[in-house]
Amino acid sequence: MNYKEKRILRKQQLGQQIGDFLENSIDKTMVDRDLIAPELPEEPEEKKWYRVIIPMGLSGDGSGYHIYVKIADPKKLCIFFSGGGVAYDEYTAARPITGGKVAADLPNYYWNNLRPLTQIMNIDLGIMNIKDPENPFRDWSIIDIAYATGDFHVGDNDFPYEGEDHEQHVLHFHGYRNFLESMKISKQLFETPEQLLIAGNSAGAFTVPALTDEILRDWYPEVKDVTLLSDSALLLYSKWEYTARNVWKAPEHICDAIKSDNITLSWYRNLYAKYGDKLRYLYSSSTRDYVLTAYYNDITNKTYKTDSDVQDAYLGQLKEMVHELKALSPSFGMYINNWTLPIVTKGGTVHTAVREPYFTRFTQDDVSMARWLYDAVNGNVYDIGMNLLLD
Repeated sequence: MNYKEKRILRKQQLGQQIGDFLENSIDKTMVDRDLIAPELPEEPEEKKWYRVIIPMGLSGDGSGYHIYVKIADPKKLCIFFSGGGVAYDEYTAARPITGGKVAADLPNYYWNNLRPLTQIMNIDLGIMNIKDPENPFRDWSIIDIAYATGDFHVGDNDFPYEGEDHEQHVLHFHGYRNFLESMKISKQLFETPEQLLIAGNSAGAFTVPALTDEILRDWYPEVKDVTLLSDSALLLYSKWEYTARNVWKAPEHICDAIKSDNITLSWYRNLYAKYGDKLRYLYSSSTRDYVLTAYYNDITNKTYKTDSDVQDAYLGQLKEMVHELKALSPSFGMYINNWTLPIVTKGGTVHTAVREPYFTRFTQDDVSMARWLYDAVNGNVYDIGMNLLLD
């Protein structure tokens, strides 16, 4: 090992130590200060976040599983699919997200459990923020289907893999089972909503078109006012159908709908074929998503990093994605942004917005995502940021 390689290794080791220390400190602080959302009591307060333990649920590493609920207006319900990466083979399964890997800029693909840190990403940000007066959804009831399985919420498999420690492990792709158990809770708590928003960010954004039919068919068939939002769901991969069928072992009808390397587009085409314009469809993305471009670079070039080349490629793919969704339905509403965050976005643009602080704070064409989404659920669907796709 030469000097440069040793220097890179030392930098990574230091980054891992710092990242793991910070994550552990956050976890400890949340526990010590009693910041963990309480379990749902028999008489819950309105507009307060609670955890609901799912006894039959399972996270990717075999630990327990829970969801989050906020009880507010019974007529307005948001079913939200949380994101948190994806695992599609043994290599990615062996590299779950940790604070250390993120800090050291090492490959890290998915959250495999619901440790305290993950609560921060699930509640109290963006559309979930009940304290933000600019959040028009703070009066909505919400069920947040947490994510820690790496399978876009559609898996039903116990997947063996060799870890980085060279030991044998199992990744529990139980996203679909967790979804079914979560929907039982949703129906118990929110029996007869009149408005339904089915939304998701990142991995959860892919889920929206995959599971909407089951939600409407099996759980809320009486709801006619339905809006869908996929926030950041573009990752081209030629083996999606193989992954869904053989790695995740998703239900057959979900696998059968995958007809291209664009899994989101395949699922939306399948959904639209059944429902047509009875639903409102929304899609959002930044122009050079720094997270999704790193995943795409890894799939394509085996390099888990974003750079200007893959960011340019993503923009081209996004243009095609928007074109195809508009061809599916001209009324498909778009929110395209080019927001950046110093250092964080690494020359690219943000990854997701609906469950981020900038949901209400940032604007594109003088319209926040919060305003755009609120208008859409109330019947006024329009496009924002389409000029960004013209360059």
